[in-house]
Amino acid sequence: MTDGPASPPPAEQGPHEQEPAEAAPLLVLSGALPAVVETRADLALTVEALAGGSGPFAVDAERASGHRYSQRAYLLQLRRAGAGTALIDPVPFGDVPNDSLEPLATALGDTEWIIHAASQDLPCLAELGMRPRRLFDTELAARLLNYPRVGLGIMVGDLLGFRMRKEHSAVDWSKRPLPESWLLYAALDVELLIELRNVLAAQLEAHGKSEWARQEFAAWATMPEPTPRREPWRRTSGIHKVRGRRGLAIVRAMWEQRDELARLRDVTASRIITDAAIVAAASAAPDSRNALGRLPAFTSRGGQRYLKEFSAAVAEALSLTERDLPQLAPQQDGPPPARAWADKDPAAAARLGRCRETVIGLAELHDLPQENLLAPDAVRRLAWTPPEPATVEAVTALLDDLGARPWQVEITAAALAEALQSDQ
Repeated sequence: MTDGPASPPPAEQGPHEQEPAEAAPLLVLSGALPAVVETRADLALTVEALAGGSGPFAVDAERASGHRYSQRAYLLQLRRAGAGTALIDPVPFGDVPNDSLEPLATALGDTEWIIHAASQDLPCLAELGMRPRRLFDTELAARLLNYPRVGLGIMVGDLLGFRMRKEHSAVDWSKRPLPESWLLYAALDVELLIELRNVLAAQLEAHGKSEWARQEFAAWATMPEPTPRREPWRRTSGIHKVRGRRGLAIVRAMWEQRDELARLRDVTASRIITDAAIVAAASAAPDSRNALGRLPAFTSRGGQRYLKEFSAAVAEALSLTERDLPQLAPQQDGPPPARAWADKDPAAAARLGRCRETVIGLAELHDLPQENLLAPDAVRRLAWTPPEPATVEAVTALLDDLGARPWQVEITAAALAEALQSDQ
């Protein structure tokens, strides 16, 4: 573990008055690079040290997105005043989910966690039995302050005056042993996270947005696991080129086969075959294994290696009855795409236009990105099926049902009710 926080220059500028990060010196660790914790004995010592520190915990996790199918954490970085930085390898403690890191979760307890872009890391941390009870998301704080760019490197450069390393942001963190240069990069991600939190907290207070942030952080800390996406195969890139329900059935069958192979091998799906290969097969509808193998998209190693499996998937799709073919349009869980509203329901399209204009105006008034003032999906659902009559009380209740925070409802409900009443 390393100790002794760096001493960044004070950030006295407002949210939109920063000096360019290019002028900042390169951030370096304030102490020695800590050894990676890989055993229960070392974990016990690390937990003891962290528990003996003070104040909030800076928390980060590295995944192998783009390399592995799973989104598990392959490295944990923690930092706390008086305790320094710890790097923990969760892999030796077993497959997820497990409770091997329970002592660490216990040590974190009710203390605030500081995470940059919590929505990315909270799911993999939850797999390890680590869930925050109190949270401060530095990325979300920056969005509420309407910073134009909210990446960690940008924020550290603009507010704390240091330039961060970027060279290992997309590496395969499942590799073992982890190179020292990667570990240094990972440790630096939490080096100034506490200091960044303090600057952003002061700015939130100065701009009257502390309560907004508190509500947002509390919502994310208690956010349930997301519902699995319906018909995920429809997100295949280039699927718009596929014609007919039979072609869509081939896309579905091949996507599901690829997903299963990727899950079993724990590699990202594109390393099996690409979306372009699936679309090519769906467009050609090959009637044999040899015909599939002759497609240019299947000359790749993955295409040839799994030719038998993908040929079987195509054959299954070609054998389906009309009743079992997927519909041309995706199943809707809510309003149709907004681009179709003008034809389907011109009155709803007009309501959506007025509601969007209302949210844009309020966002500008409160110096917020409009998507942080109110989720676009909530605006669409409100406009598609508004309450009748659209009183402030009715709009308030509907926004609450749609997951809007109290601060968002307070700002938007009356204005949206007025926008909806224009055609009632």
